[in-house]
Amino acid sequence: MCMNGLDSTVVNPALLTIARDFGEPVSAANTVEVAFLVALAVALPVAGWLGDRFGTKKVFLGALAVFTAASAVCGLAQDLPTLVLARVVQGVAGGLLTPVGMTLLFRAFPPHERMKLSKVLIVPTALMPALGPPLGGFLTEHLSWHWLFFVNVPIGAAAVLLGLFGVREHVEGTEGPFDLTGFLLATPALGLLTYALGFGPAHGWTTPSVLVSGTLGLVLLASGWVHLLKARTPLLEVRLLADKVFASATVLALVTSAGLMGVLFAFPLLYQAALGASALDAGLSVFPEALGLMLASQITDRLLPRLGPRWLAVPALVLATAVFGALAVPGVAENAWAVRALMFCVGLVLGTAVLTVQIAGFADVPPPAMGQAMALFTIVRTLGGALGIAAVAAVISAWGGSGTHETDPAPYRAAIAVTAGLVALGTLGALRMPKEAPAPPPFDEEPEAAAAAA
Repeated sequence: MCMNGLDSTVVNPALLTIARDFGEPVSAANTVEVAFLVALAVALPVAGWLGDRFGTKKVFLGALAVFTAASAVCGLAQDLPTLVLARVVQGVAGGLLTPVGMTLLFRAFPPHERMKLSKVLIVPTALMPALGPPLGGFLTEHLSWHWLFFVNVPIGAAAVLLGLFGVREHVEGTEGPFDLTGFLLATPALGLLTYALGFGPAHGWTTPSVLVSGTLGLVLLASGWVHLLKARTPLLEVRLLADKVFASATVLALVTSAGLMGVLFAFPLLYQAALGASALDAGLSVFPEALGLMLASQITDRLLPRLGPRWLAVPALVLATAVFGALAVPGVAENAWAVRALMFCVGLVLGTAVLTVQIAGFADVPPPAMGQAMALFTIVRTLGGALGIAAVAAVISAWGGSGTHETDPAPYRAAIAVTAGLVALGTLGALRMPKEAPAPPPFDEEPEAAAAAA
């Protein structure tokens, strides 16, 4: 899980170098991250079913082996399509690793010890993503970007060997049939849309392959949505969105994730391409964001009972919009300490808002539906990140930043301004949050629900 957490952020500082090595436009580098995030989102809803059907040990170690092999292929890639395809495989495996791994861990510990376990899990869930950008910048600058992926190979191989002898198998048994129709509609839909969103900014939205992929993807996505609304046991329980508070929380997660992932994609490009910073400097510049997020996770539960969801989330999102906008102001990015301070504030205020809305959004979800609600929320949030990166890449391309060696800061600043607009949209969703804080959940959770919440 540490590898998976690291891989979600380690590539960002290297995207400019990767694009230049492959002779691709800067805006095309978004496909490396978009492909990973969308593939991860596709795998999330089937992780629990696969673990229950075939055994959590088999699924976890199989996913870990595939993730490790895909990492090796990423490191050996000689062109962008090969790298993107390998990242898709990585994303699918990564989408299985975390939920199945969480289930393994929570089943291994009795309820009274799970709180201690949750504190240990801060390493793969928060610390490793925080270390990703500076580590990615260091490896890119002093070795090469290939080592961002090669570093996973010995660690993954050792983890598989340890797991073969140290992990106990558990087969729960499935309660209902797998929604194959929903999966067969959703998977190609997201894949085709990923291709269109990823290559559209660089190759042109009217290019036949992009146009056909986007159109067909939208048709399949609409068909899948209709199926999910009517199916008895759907792949995703989208009918939960009938709850207005949960729906508002989910939409807010979509736009704020789009804004955050968009700025974490655009700012390193601005820092390197336009301002001449190194990959390591770019990685270090965004590192404080994770520190702010970790602080937000410690203070939100104290502020929420006093202020309530609405009056904690709305001011936090207003401040987040201002901070995002400040990153786009000419002259700010040239001041390293100003950047670090603003990135810390991004993590603090946006993290506070998102955590607040997530807690409030799940308050009225019935316990039997908690797993499905968490899966839907997580998938929407992940897809929001992919859409944010794609939108930012489209803005960079439209403003003239699609050249391989583009050094004009204007396209990148325009893209960052768009991310501020996305966060501002989240304020509208936060206004629909209740004023009163939800009651605390019962301590003794089911393992699967606890794993999903973690």
